[in-house]
Amino acid sequence: MFAHLREDIRTILERDPAARSRWEVLTCYPGLHALVLHRWSNRCWRRGHLWAARWISQWGRFLTGIEIHPGATIGRRVFIDHGMGVVIGETAEIGDDCTIYQGVTLGGTSINGGKRHPTLESGVVIGAGAKVLGPFTVGKGARIGSNAVVVKEVPPGATAVGIPARIILDQNAQQREEQAARLGFSAYAVTQNADDPLAIALHGLIDHAASQSEKIEIIIAALDRLGACPEQLKKPDDFDARRLNQLVD
Repeated sequence: MFAHLREDIRTILERDPAARSRWEVLTCYPGLHALVLHRWSNRCWRRGHLWAARWISQWGRFLTGIEIHPGATIGRRVFIDHGMGVVIGETAEIGDDCTIYQGVTLGGTSINGGKRHPTLESGVVIGAGAKVLGPFTVGKGARIGSNAVVVKEVPPGATAVGIPARIILDQNAQQREEQAARLGFSAYAVTQNADDPLAIALHGLIDHAASQSEKIEIIIAALDRLGACPEQLKKPDDFDARRLNQLVD
């Protein structure tokens, strides 16, 4: 138990720049307290002491604001940062070296028995407020964006963003996100396969802008090599994204 505790403290010191000492982590980090109490409740659960397990779990919820079902499986070096409002269901499985921020739910979508909650492979990071719902796997090293709602499998190394979450993995999707960021906003909240005409239009505009930007850069570079590029084309675009965002707001 003490070996796990020392390892957890060391993990927090490595991942949280706000942590200044082992004593501070031991006394002031609810994510650490919740994991310690979960190990006790999980031990009771596996030995068949179900009421005692739930009683310890409820005390952990009361003291830390983090609700972990005693049946959940949690690996080593897991860091629950801040932690208030985190809910981890009975059949959830969390691999080693995962990071979970406040407001995250690892929930189920079925009232039937069996596997109902997600499995996180090692190195997964879940942003604040994200909801991961269902008995699927989030692959090794995947990232879940803040406030995303994930209802399907996430491949290893991918990023899931939006409501419902879409997977950022292929080159075209990454180019779309980069172009959106250059224009002063993020398309993360726009669902890729939605029927909403506005979402479809935004995707079309972003893809078109990315394509046009690439072609213009090629043309300017070619003209510059020939010495025929006007000076005004070399100047950066006078695009005030902040003003346009204010108009939209």
